[in-house]
Amino acid sequence: MRSKVTIILCMALISACATSPTGRKQFMLVSEEQAIADSKLAYTQMLAPLEREGRIDNDPQVRDRVIQITSRLVAQATRMRPDTAKWQWGMKVIDDPKTVNAWCMAGGRMAIYTGLLQKVEPTDDELAQVIGHEIAHALAKHQAEKMSVGLASSIGVFAIGVATDSRVAVTGAAAAAALAIQLPNSRSAESEADHIGIELAAKAGFDPRAAVTLWRKMSKVGGSRPPQFLSTHPSPDTRIEALAKLAPTMMPVYQRALQGPIPVHPL
Repeated sequence: MRSKVTIILCMALISACATSPTGRKQFMLVSEEQAIADSKLAYTQMLAPLEREGRIDNDPQVRDRVIQITSRLVAQATRMRPDTAKWQWGMKVIDDPKTVNAWCMAGGRMAIYTGLLQKVEPTDDELAQVIGHEIAHALAKHQAEKMSVGLASSIGVFAIGVATDSRVAVTGAAAAAALAIQLPNSRSAESEADHIGIELAAKAGFDPRAAVTLWRKMSKVGGSRPPQFLSTHPSPDTRIEALAKLAPTMMPVYQRALQGPIPVHPL
């Protein structure tokens, strides 16, 4: 029995190769399609109690601001990856002044917490960097990648459990999808999201230099206790420096975007 499980595990690991939009090799046991399906259920389960408590989109002015920025970014995301035009893109503003966070699940379902807006006080250009960064994670299939790592760990535990006749708990797919947006990304995935996110924002007519000012503001929030956004998005000391070098290369893209009408995607 142990040899059969080992063979299955090896075959799964060998076949789990994919490539990100930037050419980075990715470990993929979970397909993007599966991650999207699981995320749809997780999104509903996560937001349902908040809806009942009246903590979703309860400030029309804040909602309108966030949607206006997001719709411009999504328009560029669907241009970058045309297949994502069929995604069910959406954004919710969660009323939680203590939480400094934002996320985008596989399939385009997003949320941002009022704590980020209140504590960071981002300009529109800076807020576009936050949302663009999160959209970039979805475009680059990072959630499916994290779910794959989790599944690989589960397979390994399952193999040990079979060999020792122990019982192994299995986490539901929706729970795995929800957990994936809470776990830290790898440094390579973060760098990838930085590059894609700042490009999306520039193409949508948002100043790429705001990426630097955003992260400077973010690093000051919370004092000795970094906000959740930073705990799930590792920010090494070199990040601001890297963005400062990247921003000038995106200025021509930004300036071209301002010369014509800026497209929006209905949300």
